[in-house]
Amino acid sequence: MTGFAAHRPSIPDVSTDAPAIDIRDATQTDLPAMAAIYDEQVRTSVATFDTEPRGAAYLGSKLADRAPGRHLLVAVDGDRVVGYAGSGPFRERPAYAGTTEVSVYVADGARGRGVARHLYAALLARLDAESSVHTQLAVIALPNTASERLHEAFGFERVGVLREVGHKLGRWVDTAWWQRLPHE
Repeated sequence: MTGFAAHRPSIPDVSTDAPAIDIRDATQTDLPAMAAIYDEQVRTSVATFDTEPRGAAYLGSKLADRAPGRHLLVAVDGDRVVGYAGSGPFRERPAYAGTTEVSVYVADGARGRGVARHLYAALLARLDAESSVHTQLAVIALPNTASERLHEAFGFERVGVLREVGHKLGRWVDTAWWQRLPHE
């Protein structure tokens, strides 16, 4: 596949946000903490449309996937994993190879401290450095003003809404699709 040579939207400077947060590649030892973060979202929110906790094995398969455009990062505060972000295939069909889907999850007690911003800054910088990655997509269950602001700050644009596509926690949920394209 030929590389994509285009200017990317700028990534906000997060160097002064949440200075105690370290971002690094996820490891096997992080999987239980990551699963606890994800599974809490499964049980209590529409941030994911999973309805049953998946546990560490689900994230272990993502960690093992080292294909281009696939990353799994954690945010660590001291010795505690407080969030993670990942990128993976949008669809498995070959023509979608230059498109990745990104997501971020933050532990309940760490929200509102800039953790997601730090994770996205690191993740998107990696994706921007990969010549095989052309665009990133994110799906946000609505309403979620904080997530929409986060994506907008990183150069994503809202490109559409799918109405009532998920049913969780007793209600139908819309999803907004956000896309980050390189500037031409």
